[in-house]
Amino acid sequence: MSAIMEIPPRSGAAFVLRTGETLEVIDPQGEQVSDMLAFSHDDVRELISNGRTFDYEETISLTTGNRLWSNRSRPMLEIVDDTVGRHDFLLTPCSEATFRHFYPEKPVHRGCQGNLGEALQPYGISEWSISTAFNIFMNVPVDSASGRLQVLPPTSKPGDYIRFKALMDLVVGLTACSAYASNGGTFKPIHYRIM
Repeated sequence: MSAIMEIPPRSGAAFVLRTGETLEVIDPQGEQVSDMLAFSHDDVRELISNGRTFDYEETISLTTGNRLWSNRSRPMLEIVDDTVGRHDFLLTPCSEATFRHFYPEKPVHRGCQGNLGEALQPYGISEWSISTAFNIFMNVPVDSASGRLQVLPPTSKPGDYIRFKALMDLVVGLTACSAYASNGGTFKPIHYRIM
C-alpha cells in the first residue's frame, strides 16, 4: 500500500494505476470535490465515458458496485467502496471559461481543465482531449420534472472516501476542484493512495 498523497487546493495530479490496484480518494476536510479522468495506458485515445457508463450501468447515480466504462465500451474502473454515495458524471471540468461565465466578479482561474491538462501532459494527453470527468463527491441534483441541474455543496464529511478497482492499466488524472459552487465556496486538499 502506498503512502497517502496530497493534492493541494485548486491543483491536480496524474499517475499510472495498474490492473487490479485500488485507488482510494479521500476528502480529508469535507465538502471538497475531486475531478477524475481515466485513460487506457496502452492507448490514451480510449478514455472514460459518461454516456457509455450511463448506458451500461442503467443509472446516473453511480456508487458501490457500479463500473465506469470507456468510449470503446470496455469497463475501466469498478467502485468497490463508497462512504458518500453522491457523485456527478454530467458536468465537464471547470475552466477559465467556466469562471468567466459563472463567476464574473471573481478572479479567473484555469480550473480543473487547466490543472488536468498540465498533469496529464507528460503522458501525451492534451488538455483539449479532456472529456467529462467523474466528479467525486460533487452534489448535482437533477429535478425530475424540469431536468434542471443544481450545484450544491458536497455531502462528504472529513475522512469520507471512495475506492476504485482498476480493470485495465490506466493513466488517471485527479484534482482538488477549483470552482466556488462545487465546493461550498471554499477550497481544500484531496488525498489519495494506491493500494
